[in-house]
Amino acid sequence: MKKSLSILMLSLLPGLVMAAGEHGGHQGHDMAAMQKGMQQNMKGIGQPGKATDVSRTIEVTMGDNMRFSPEKIEVNAGDTVRLFIKNSGKVAHELVIGDMATLQEHAAMMRQMPDMKHAEPNMITLQPGQKGGLIWSFDKTGTVDFACLIPGHMEAGMKGHVQVM
Repeated sequence: MKKSLSILMLSLLPGLVMAAGEHGGHQGHDMAAMQKGMQQNMKGIGQPGKATDVSRTIEVTMGDNMRFSPEKIEVNAGDTVRLFIKNSGKVAHELVIGDMATLQEHAAMMRQMPDMKHAEPNMITLQPGQKGGLIWSFDKTGTVDFACLIPGHMEAGMKGHVQVM
């Protein structure tokens, strides 16, 4: 009986290691699918910009009141904008650019994997007091959304939009 149990446990070990790797490091199929979906959806919201093409810098503050300031930004189609972002709060916040459906889907995934780290050009996570920036080229007219996807933050109202004219 002990031998059978030992063999069973050892045969399950690789699966447990893989599962831990997927959830701990978030490198599994769900993460790859999410990143692919985010990249496909970025086509409608613009693309990462180059520092040499920046035509305007906009300061954005994130706070523990679960708001961005400003919440509404206006830019012209074709503008490459540097978003200079400051976390004035006492907890981590992030700014993720996307369309609302994708942001909501990603927020749901973040609730299941709250330690997920972002490394995409349309995302920035800042610790309390930290400053950083994103450079984004807005190529089409319409509305581009942004939100903090840390669990509970978007649901508390931490979202905004860019009106591209």
